[in-house]
Parts: sequence; structure tokens; C-alpha cells
Amino acid sequence: MEEKIGCLVIQNNFEFPPYAIMGNLDATLAGGHTRFVSALNLECAQRAASNSKLLVQDICSISARIGLDQWFDFERWFSYKINTSLEGSHAIATSLAAIIRAVYGKTRKVLVLDLDNTIWGGVIGDDGVEKIQIGRETPVAEAYSAFQQYCLSLRNRGVLLAVCSKNSEEIAKQGFEHPDSILKLEHISCFKANWDPKHENIALIANELNLGADSFVFVDDNPAEREIVRAQINGIAVPDVGSDVAQYAKVLEAGRYFEQISLSQEDYERAALYDQNTQRTVFEGKFADYGEYLDSLSMTAEIGRFQPIYLERIAQLTNKTNQFNLTTRRYTLGEIESILTDPDAIGIYGRLSDRFGDNGLISIVLGRRKNDILDIDLWLMSCRVLKRDMELAMLDALVQQACGMGIAVLHGHYLPTKKNAMVQDHYPKLGFEVVSQNPDGSAIYSLETKGFTPRNTHIKIMEPANE
Repeated sequence: MEEKIGCLVIQNNFEFPPYAIMGNLDATLAGGHTRFVSALNLECAQRAASNSKLLVQDICSISARIGLDQWFDFERWFSYKINTSLEGSHAIATSLAAIIRAVYGKTRKVLVLDLDNTIWGGVIGDDGVEKIQIGRETPVAEAYSAFQQYCLSLRNRGVLLAVCSKNSEEIAKQGFEHPDSILKLEHISCFKANWDPKHENIALIANELNLGADSFVFVDDNPAEREIVRAQINGIAVPDVGSDVAQYAKVLEAGRYFEQISLSQEDYERAALYDQNTQRTVFEGKFADYGEYLDSLSMTAEIGRFQPIYLERIAQLTNKTNQFNLTTRRYTLGEIESILTDPDAIGIYGRLSDRFGDNGLISIVLGRRKNDILDIDLWLMSCRVLKRDMELAMLDALVQQACGMGIAVLHGHYLPTKKNAMVQDHYPKLGFEVVSQNPDGSAIYSLETKGFTPRNTHIKIMEPANE
């Protein structure tokens, strides 16, 4: 674990062990102990704030949530010298597992919401917008508003919100016009309200957002709907939230579905980026010729060697991108940092913007020189920018960098996974020739740099400001 994620520090609550409580610990000793523990925890927090490789697991908050009376187990202490109860140990393990999932990019990305009796009380089609329960007038209405506020807070840190409701779309959208509604239609990245089975609509949402179902969490007050979706969609998380809206956020937090170890600017802007993609799709329909559509986007790309300012985002992408990822190899921040000083490594990033907005840093290519051959260990791209020719622009930049290092041949590696079948012909499309193919689908492809002709024709390339 240490090799993969750096250092993980457990910030302990350092409560006195059971035998000390039973023995009525001297007040002077207790005061000194408390000051020491407070100083130690503060130092841990400060170090973690200044060192992105240092992760803190906050045991204090876990023990506070469970309650100290349920935190200690005297029998376990005397028998095994374990001072936490089974419930406490399970909570610590759940928290630690969530942190590790976040390090490996396994955090969920989309919260799919039912509407009636989920984000407002009542049935919009029967009660009308004026009678649904939301706002501050009653305790129940306030609980629905609090849950909406929780959902909005998730969106503000990069979680996409989607709607999946059995309803008339026109009527369903009226609920967001309620003057006390915290969630608005512009906060929803994908909206499905009809009478089709919910698992079919969620599959459509996944397709439109270009994300796998294992990125989704589905919340519905109806246990039958929850069970159907859970049974029909492999990988989706369907927590048993019950029917009490006051518990919905608590259940989601306990599941640690949206755990994050860092937040990049792209995380804060993710929902807006998906909204811009919707605008691009609508705009595309106005053109009969796809090349004209690409030109009309007025795309501009910044492509260059890895820079310190982008390293955290680069490491994040290597652990989150699964579909357009030729090898799905994962890299820690430390490993990415080492590339900056490795004379045999080429690491390039790509940012893309167009008339609708800035997509941010969305592509990475990483290779290592072996004599006059460059082995491409990693080639990935965000699915947000599929079919925009960004891979052509990245190839042009890669060949240019390789030629500057005296490299004659590029070797592209493809390692098949359950999710990256969409890029199995990536290298052949770019003009690489097959070197070897294995029965499991893995393959190596080759491209000579001599005589290479640049492929990109639709994207204007800007030089990085710091190069």
C-alpha cells in the first residue's frame, strides 16, 4: 500500500484506554495527555495540508458518530488488546477502504435521483407543484430541502446529478419551478422522466454521459424500484435509503460512495463541462459534413510536456479514466513527478477548448525510451472529447517530442479490459502496424517517426505558456 499511495496517517482520537477510565486517571496526567494528543493531531493535519502524498483518516469523526460508549469494547480489549468494538472496527475499515478506492479512482461519479417522495414530498402529477412538500413550512418539507441541499453540495464538488422518474417529463420538470426548490433544472446533467422501466432509462443516462454503470448511485424511496435496478444493472450502487427523507443523506454518507482525496479545478467544473457537451451535440445536428462541424467548434489545444502545475490532475486522470485508456496502468503522484526528471521518459498532456468552453486537461500520453524505440505505456483521453480528433493532435506532438530525442520507432501497447474495448483499434486507425497479437487480445503496434506526416487538421495548437 505504501508504494502505491504514499503514506497513510490515521489521526487517532487517542481516548484513554478502558483500563485508564476504570482506574480514574490522574487529572494532571490527563491534562498533559490531552494537550499532547491535540498537538499531535494538529501536526498531522498541517503536514497533510502541505503534502499531497500524505492522507489522513479522521478517526475522531468516526468515533464521534458512533459514540464513545459504543466505541470501546472492554471484553475485546482484555482478550485481544483491541480497544474498539466490532462496530468501531467495521467503521474504521469502511472508511479506510473508501480512501483506497478514491486513490485508485473508484469513486462514484453520478447520483441518479427519483423525484416523487425522494427530492420532494408528494406526487407532482397528483398534488401539483403548489402542494408538494418542500421548503421550511413543516419538518418534513424542511427535510426534503435539506436533502436537496446535500445533493447540490455533491454537485459542487464534481458529482453529476441525473433524474430518473416514472412521470410525464413536462409535469416532472414543474417541481423544479417551486420557489423553495434548491435544485434547479440547470443542476441536472441528464433528465429522464417517462413510463419506461427505470433500469432502461439509467442505461440511456450512462450512454449519454459516456460513463459505466459502476460510476452510478441510484436513490429511490420505492424498495421495488431499487431492487429491480439493482438486479438489472451490474455494478450500480443502490443503497437502501428507506422511505424517511431525513435519513437519505446519512445513508449515502455512510456508504462513502463519493469519497475524494483531492479536488481539482476540473472536479469543480465537471457538471458545467457535461452541460457544454450537450450544447455541442445539439450544435452538431446543424451540419451535414462532420469536418465542417469540427471546424465550426474553433477548437484550440494546449499540448506540451508534463508541468508541475498539472501533475495532480494528471495523476487523477490515470486513476479515473477506464474507457479511452489503452493500458489502464495506474500511476501515483510520486511516479508522475519522477517523469519530470527522467531523461528517458516522455510525458505529454493535452488541454482542449472550443467555442462552448474549456474542457480542461483531458488527454495524457506517457512513453519510455529503450534505445531508439519509445514504448507507449499509457495513452488515455476523457470521453468528453471523443471524436474531436484530439488523438491526432496528441500523436503529432508525441512524434515531434520523440524525434527530438532521436527515437526512430513508436511502440503502442494495447491491454484489453472489460471497459476499454472502444480503443482496441486505436493504433491501427492512427496508422500503426501490428507487431504482435496475443490470444487474450493484447497487442503491440509500431509506427516509424521518419517521414511522419502530421494528422491534425481541425485543432489549432497553442504552445504551453511555461515551455
